[in-house]
Amino acid sequence: MTFEVRVQKPVAAFLDTLPEKSRRIVTAALKDLGENPFPGSGGDRELLTLQSGREVYRLHIARTYTAFYGVDTGAKTVSVYELLSREKAHKRYGRL
Repeated sequence: MTFEVRVQKPVAAFLDTLPEKSRRIVTAALKDLGENPFPGSGGDRELLTLQSGREVYRLHIARTYTAFYGVDTGAKTVSVYELLSREKAHKRYGRL
């Protein structure tokens, strides 16, 4: 099942600030979500339940960045709504 990956504007803006090599690595990882956005044996993807009860997915990218995204299986879309350094992600969401 192939999904369309949609990147929200703040994520695109953050990507534009990254060095070329990092941008290439992150972009490739986000594109891969189109093939399989769900957690599996790799360990880089995880389904989280936030304190609000909302379920979100987290993707670790190259031990440097963390992307948060949602999956709509009906519309076959993946919406990447936040991309942070792992450090900032841990500070914002706690050590999930």
